[in-house]
Amino acid sequence: MMTATGTTPTKHSAAPERSIDQRMDALAKANRIRSERARLKRELKAGRLSIHTLLLEPPEYIETAKVFDVMLAVPKYGRVKVNKILALCRIAPSKTIGGLSDRQRSELVSLLRGR
Repeated sequence: MMTATGTTPTKHSAAPERSIDQRMDALAKANRIRSERARLKRELKAGRLSIHTLLLEPPEYIETAKVFDVMLAVPKYGRVKVNKILALCRIAPSKTIGGLSDRQRSELVSLLRGR
């Protein structure tokens, strides 16, 4: 493709090139995070972990998880109920645990404790 000046534009990649070691480290980290999140969701589902505790003091590996996805792991909470709760607290379904404001976090925990 030619630009208006007649030269071809340079191609810019979205992400910087990474060495194989950097890629393997990133893959290992991502796998650890996925495993920890799966374990945490199993504990939520089994009732061994409280969603309130998780929201108030989230471990580092869960901070980038979507609030919607984590809440779905809580027994008796399906897509409709979770969407209603998030809407009441003015939280977007795409919001991450770590991205919650203090107001959103406290409002969500208060609402969940009342249910």
